[in-house]
Amino acid sequence: MDKVTDFLPVWIVALPLVMTFVILAVERRSEKLRNVLVVAAAAVTFLSVAALYPHVIGGEIIRLQLFSLLPNLVVSFRVDVLSFSLSLLASFVWLLVTVYSLEYMRHEHGCNRYYPILIATLASCMGVFLAGDFLTLFVFFELMSLISYILVVHEETLEALRAGYKYLILTIIGGLALFFGIIVTFELGGSVSLESTPLIREPSPLALLAFLAYLIGFGMKAGMFPLHIWLPDAHPVAPSPASALLSGIMLKTGAYGLLRVIFHVFGSKLLLETGWTMLLSILAIISILLGSAVALTQEDLKRRLAYSSIGQMGYILLGMTVLNERALLGDVFHIFSHAFMKSTLFLAAGAIILQTGKRKIKELAGVGRQMPATMLAFSLAAISMMGIPPLSGFLSKWALSLGALDAGKTYYVVVLLVSSLLNGLYYLPIIISAFFGKTEGEEGHGPARFNEVPPKMLVPVVLLALTTFLFGVLPWNVPFDLSQMTAEFLLRGGF
Repeated sequence: MDKVTDFLPVWIVALPLVMTFVILAVERRSEKLRNVLVVAAAAVTFLSVAALYPHVIGGEIIRLQLFSLLPNLVVSFRVDVLSFSLSLLASFVWLLVTVYSLEYMRHEHGCNRYYPILIATLASCMGVFLAGDFLTLFVFFELMSLISYILVVHEETLEALRAGYKYLILTIIGGLALFFGIIVTFELGGSVSLESTPLIREPSPLALLAFLAYLIGFGMKAGMFPLHIWLPDAHPVAPSPASALLSGIMLKTGAYGLLRVIFHVFGSKLLLETGWTMLLSILAIISILLGSAVALTQEDLKRRLAYSSIGQMGYILLGMTVLNERALLGDVFHIFSHAFMKSTLFLAAGAIILQTGKRKIKELAGVGRQMPATMLAFSLAAISMMGIPPLSGFLSKWALSLGALDAGKTYYVVVLLVSSLLNGLYYLPIIISAFFGKTEGEEGHGPARFNEVPPKMLVPVVLLALTTFLFGVLPWNVPFDLSQMTAEFLLRGGF
């Protein structure tokens, strides 16, 4: 691939970071101007990332070194097809969630804290995806983790503070483990840059310790068992738009980090020889089955969605252990699919809770007739989550299954099928009750009152739901094409 120098990656990270301080300066004077600046920051970030598309499709890798800290230790940025795909996905979902927040947060306190944190977290996510080395990635990864803590505790309830404390403790543990892995990589490989791969070429006890450290550091953020314990508590207590970003985007930073570790730090050849990915595959399978099974027992809507995220992230973790092209295609495409599906579900759940005050699943009877568009969007995303064709969730599971069969791992396909069955068991009752269940008002006082959310909330929910359909049937499927390119790129060694 051609390598070029361009300042655009720095701009993509710096813009929302600078806008955070601009928003802080103006928000007390004008709420309207604050809202305009928040949406503008998210929109320009997305358009700036999209501007990289011709370079990526043309096979270019963009890189820029800012300054050197020590010999072979620099602060740098890099755009290849993997980093572009994740930053495009993140900035797109972030823009829609930001628009949704304008109406949702009108009913919440602390908006002058929420919006700057929202944009600062966007900047740190962009920094993670566009980092050109593991040191830069680590700095933005820790920044994102610490800033997002404020989103988790935004409600300031006892439950939110407890969930935030658990999240913070695990973040510190994960950060220390990640830092250890980076130090060992620098010691064994002489560099932590993504430009020279693989960084570790020979197996050793120290290299194994580095692999385990990366597994802890990135696995915690990805919601991997047994480091998932923060996730079911944090997602339900956060504001619904924050929940959508935590599940739809920020979990993916952990998956992104592990993909970089597998293909840039160790390389597929070394991992196939040592079999170290077997541990990741076991933990991924447990995450899939545990997340899906426990979701079935949850009565709180957002808590059920949170446990569902653990199971779905297990698919992504499992796919990256099958080191062939079709499995990696399904793996990366499921990152796209899950982001669209779970963001839709959390935003729809937030709309339902806001309009009806109901968050217990047994209370949702008839909600589909009160809020038809919102519930149809929820249903489309839920059905896609089950893997029903022709939706995007089916396409990613299909590719993951074919990759598993290519590798002779038939039991992986069985795990995916069992999880899809469990998905149906915990999503279908919600959908059926919402559209066909009877409410108390309908039984005694006529039909339920129409109670749909305002357009600023409804449009982002509907657009995200449509992506789960369109990216399953469109012949010009940008996420699928990018996933195919990424799979080929990673198997070539990241060049």
